[in-house]
Amino acid sequence: MISFKNDYSEGALPAILQALAATNDIQQGGYGEDDYSQQAIDLIKRKINNPYAAIYLVSGGTQANLTFISSVLRPYESVIAATTGHIFHHETGAIEATGHKIETVIAKDGKLTPALVASFIDKVEAVHMPLPRLVYISNSTELGTHYLRAELIALWEYCKRKGLLLYLDGARLASGMMAGDISYQDLGKYTDAFYIGGTKNGALIGEAIVINNPSLQEYFAYNLKMRGALLAKGRLLGIQFMELFKDDTYLSIGAYMNEMAGRLSDGIRKAGYDFLIESKTNQIFPILPVRVIHTLQEKYAFYVWQPIDEERAAVRLVTSWSTQAAAVEAFLGDLRACK
Repeated sequence: MISFKNDYSEGALPAILQALAATNDIQQGGYGEDDYSQQAIDLIKRKINNPYAAIYLVSGGTQANLTFISSVLRPYESVIAATTGHIFHHETGAIEATGHKIETVIAKDGKLTPALVASFIDKVEAVHMPLPRLVYISNSTELGTHYLRAELIALWEYCKRKGLLLYLDGARLASGMMAGDISYQDLGKYTDAFYIGGTKNGALIGEAIVINNPSLQEYFAYNLKMRGALLAKGRLLGIQFMELFKDDTYLSIGAYMNEMAGRLSDGIRKAGYDFLIESKTNQIFPILPVRVIHTLQEKYAFYVWQPIDEERAAVRLVTSWSTQAAAVEAFLGDLRACK
């Protein structure tokens, strides 16, 4: 069974495993005070060109989202997200469990715009409704779409005018960046905070929370500890992010994942099939006949995303740092054989 179900089915980059093994017997401090975590943090600061950023390494994306969002909102403040946003749709109410409502707006392509945010903000009734304080976006989105630099800047400027915080979920950041024109420096300048996904970008586990806004940094570490996000063996995360941010490794992973997904997309189009949404990232959503889906599922794992009609459904195919070109060609060959 070949899996196109997600981008975390495999273990980790060989270089990461080698680095973990090579440093295994070297004693280090705990709770992020190890040399490797500090070196990884310095690397990230240089990449984003923000020496004043506060950076914390945590184990997972849901943990990163709830820890950061819960630390910066007052009890009566809420989050604005797209209906497809991960915090609304796939995190088991983690944000709500911290006491903060998620207000959603419909974004057909999964991306928020100033106009979409305004469509909710303008309807807020003072005092009688939660006060919107933070705008949540993802790059790439849950629909495989990505933000362009101009779109990020437009959101940032709108948020600043309205006194809102802008937070970017980077679970699939490498893929999202390589599909568009947003740079590390843009992330360091045009967000209040974001996180860099490791789990879905070649690491065993791990995400790096980057807090650009100085007013949000004080006492954040206390919230991190309280939420169980401060690992005693922080070196496990530090070593991985050191390897990911050496040279251009992280972005090279994104480029490779996108290339494999692009090959899938091209082959599926040539076979005569349409897509639910256009995507240049490592998540694609072709629309296939149900009979074809059932045949392919005998050899391949993937999600059936949503029904289109009685005879067709959209599926989600995801490529990873480890996806082999041979697996892509095998899928396309079997797809053509289903005609």
